[in-house]
Parts: sequence; structure tokens; C-alpha cells
Amino acid sequence: MSTRFEPNIVAFTCNWCSYGGADLAGISRIQYPTSAKVIRLMCSGRVDPSMVLEAFKNGADGVMISGCHIGDCHYSTGNYRTLVRYHALESAMTVMGLHPDRLKLLWASASEGQRWADGITEMTETVRRLGPSPLVKTAKKTAKTREATPKITKKKAGSKKATKKGGAKK
Repeated sequence: MSTRFEPNIVAFTCNWCSYGGADLAGISRIQYPTSAKVIRLMCSGRVDPSMVLEAFKNGADGVMISGCHIGDCHYSTGNYRTLVRYHALESAMTVMGLHPDRLKLLWASASEGQRWADGITEMTETVRRLGPSPLVKTAKKTAKTREATPKITKKKAGSKKATKKGGAKK
């Protein structure tokens, strides 16, 4: 009996639009995979590429960035910044050996719960076909190596021992 791979998806969402869409999907009881871990930010433009790479490094099989539709950003240009960063991340992922389909960009407003649910469902199915992230295996090996490596501590040269009153011994 084989078990079905359930991908670990991290979804960065804009507070004003896509988080509302995700919330609407939930309260409307729209079915979507429960494998998504939703992280709410004030704006999708606040998603720094290092946050996406850190999510992959810490075990995410896929990452979805979701924000307001182009032109509807509460902070005027946040989603334009997101779009530029998304394209840069796609290129970086290829260099790192990650399939670019492990990253998804979705524009969804607060009234588009079905759109958000469809987006996360599509993302989950795509990542399921791709299988577990190759970075997860590498990260686990690195962690095991760190645990097995003995810690070397150095005594500071010229350090003085403190007395009970906090003064240095003569």
C-alpha cells in the first residue's frame, strides 16, 4: 500500500486582498488542500526573495505568493515589486536546481475565495507531480552533519577570572 505524497506549501498572502480571499474560501466552505501554511503580510511587495528561499530551505515543497491585482495595491506599487521579484526568483530557482513550477504567483482579491482555492489546489497538484523538494533532503543531510560535528570551543587569551564581588583577581 503506497501513501500519497502531500506537499508542504507555504502561501505568502497580502493582508488586504488575498488573505481575505483565503479567508472567504474557508468561511464559504470551498474545498481546497489543507497542506498550505498561510503567512499573512501587509503587502505581497513585502515578500523578500530571501523569505521564499528560506521557506524552501526549511522544508517547503512549493511556495505561492498571492496579492492584490495589478493596479489595486493598497500601497500603490507593492504588487509591481512582487512581480519583478517573482521573475528574479524563477531564474534563481533554475540555477539552484529547483523546478520553477514550485513557485506560483496569484493575484486574488478579497472577494475571490474560489479563485484563491483554485490557485492553491492547482499549486498543490503541480508540486505533488514534481515530488518532494530536492532541497529538503539536502537540508536534512546538512542538519545531521551539523549534529555529528563536534563543537570546538576556544579559551579566550588573556581572560581574567572574576571574584565574587565582580572585580578581577590580582
